[in-house]
Amino acid sequence: MTLDPNFWDDPKQAEKVLKELKSHKNWVKQYEEVATHTDDLEVLMEFLKEGEATEGEVAEKYEAATEAIDELEFHSTLNQPEDELAAVLEINAGAGGTESCDWSEMLLRMYLMWAEKKGFKISELNRQDGDVAGVKSVSIEINGDFAYGLLRGENGVHRLVRVSPFNSQGKRMTSFSSVFVHPMIDDRIEVEINPADLEWDTFRASGAGGQHVNKTESAVRVRHLPSGLVAECQQERSQHLNREKAIQMLKSRLYELELEKQRAEKEKVEASKMKNEWGSQIRSYVLDDRRVKDHRTNYQTSQTEAVLNGDLDAFIKAFLMTKTG
Repeated sequence: MTLDPNFWDDPKQAEKVLKELKSHKNWVKQYEEVATHTDDLEVLMEFLKEGEATEGEVAEKYEAATEAIDELEFHSTLNQPEDELAAVLEINAGAGGTESCDWSEMLLRMYLMWAEKKGFKISELNRQDGDVAGVKSVSIEINGDFAYGLLRGENGVHRLVRVSPFNSQGKRMTSFSSVFVHPMIDDRIEVEINPADLEWDTFRASGAGGQHVNKTESAVRVRHLPSGLVAECQQERSQHLNREKAIQMLKSRLYELELEKQRAEKEKVEASKMKNEWGSQIRSYVLDDRRVKDHRTNYQTSQTEAVLNGDLDAFIKAFLMTKTG
């Protein structure tokens, strides 16, 4: 299709095909890497029998092959159409005032560092700062290969236990923040919205952004009346661009709502599958005991600092492998 001279006559369709092609190439490349590793291992085994290779060389190649197979098995869990999409990640501070707002900012930093390590593109869509420190709520878009598929297991309540820097008596405090992840739909997925079902508000953007952003009503809020869903965007200086992004965010949430309905139906049939419901406490970060534990998979680590610096892959992998197990 891409070799057709008229391929670019319909740019939207062309982009769609190229995205699909990239996805297929990605899977084929991973398969070929595993095939190469296993073929090399078989050859080395023959050499070992003939005394032309050492056991150490075979063990090293075996490790490399096992690692490649594990990685492919992990990626095979990302097999839903929405898994390849960009992700919108929202963090909301729970009850607890300044302490919870500070915890929300720590979570934001953790996800930003994780995304940067992956080479993903990040943009802030909406932010409401805390009264003293941290953030009350923040939404970011994370763009990269399988961003949503990797992050979908982060949905839920994250609990922090630490000696609070905001408490003069040095007491141990518990804070909660909720994380909500949904896919940012692109041209491959069509969601129809009736304009009559929308209610728009404009307001002045808060936070950083210079005088222009704060003086004009460039920030927008759109409410989808049938579902009650709301999307806000103050990313751009232009109200028009913010409206476009808000509609995209709203369509993404409606798409996520439909996916949730489908998942709920599946869960009825497969009652043994682990539930990942919004509002459930999924992970505890206990800093003075040096422990981060995921309550769904029981995976835990004592490397609290590394986790808060974005080292999340082991938790993500454990969740996705358990989910498909």
